Amino acid sequence: MKHHPYFTNLLSGSSTRIAYGARSLNEGGLQSIPTLHFPGGALIGCSAGFVNVAKIKGTHNAMKSGMLAAEAAFDVATSEKGALADMSTYSTALKNSWVYADLYEVRNLRPSFNSPLGLWGGIMYSGLDSLILKGRTPWTFRNSKKLTDAQHTEHAARFQPIKYPTPQPPLSTDLLTAVALTGTNHAEDQMVHLRVRRNDGKEDKEVRREHVRRNVGEFAGLLERACPAGVYEYVDDEEGTTGEQKGWDGKTLIINSQVCRVPSFVMVVYAGHIQNCIHCKLCDIKVPTEDITWTVPEGGGGPKYSEYRISPVRESLADSMQP
Repeated sequence: MKHHPYFTNLLSGSSTRIAYGARSLNEGGLQSIPTLHFPGGALIGCSAGFVNVAKIKGTHNAMKSGMLAAEAAFDVATSEKGALADMSTYSTALKNSWVYADLYEVRNLRPSFNSPLGLWGGIMYSGLDSLILKGRTPWTFRNSKKLTDAQHTEHAARFQPIKYPTPQPPLSTDLLTAVALTGTNHAEDQMVHLRVRRNDGKEDKEVRREHVRRNVGEFAGLLERACPAGVYEYVDDEEGTTGEQKGWDGKTLIINSQVCRVPSFVMVVYAGHIQNCIHCKLCDIKVPTEDITWTVPEGGGGPKYSEYRISPVRESLADSMQP
């Protein structure tokens, strides 16, 4: 969109890119929120999926859910001695709060796109619901087929490759230059937070080979093209079938997420792209084989947006306001 003549003219001159980031949004609506409490803990914020899709906003709901969870945790900690914490009061409190009302009003907007109405029908319905109905309907669109995002991914043979324009700084840059704007960093010598692992826990060369076979053969290397940080690459398997890394049809998978010491069948570090992962979680959600497991890195590693770019801007503004 930035390459449209209007925006090109608007952003030309001394414009500078100050930040870059990516995040997978929870668009399923209120009806896709899981059970919020479990023995000894609770789900809060974006981990539970409190994004108001119509507003593309979830910070307000995340903060409120954290406040409600803290109150519930305090009550449990002061009333139950030695027992495993029961956070069910948090779920009840959230349902009685304005967070629930906020999400209930827009619960059908995004799910309508995957209903019998189709894309265009969903767009028209969303406009009607958001402007007039305000969620005051007796129905709720649900994922009745129980399909995951990964199962919605279609084979590459059904589509034509997209030809993107070449980067035109400052409007757009190459991927690695953009990733540098995130200030991403991961501590060394920690367990890798991206693993090729099946749902049953199996993690070996056969799993990795099957991943490459399907994702390269059927989906044209989806992760290599969809990852916004260049973490995944399907490269020529120079070691062949006798090497440590097992690939398929001359290709093998490289994961460029962090510096670490792990078994060779789990990860290969490629020096040109070390520490790329910016925690969008697309791979865990969208990969058709559903065999990428993303976990939280140690030590708060990952993007450092505020420290990397926002703080200097704030400091310059503060300086300019001084007499």
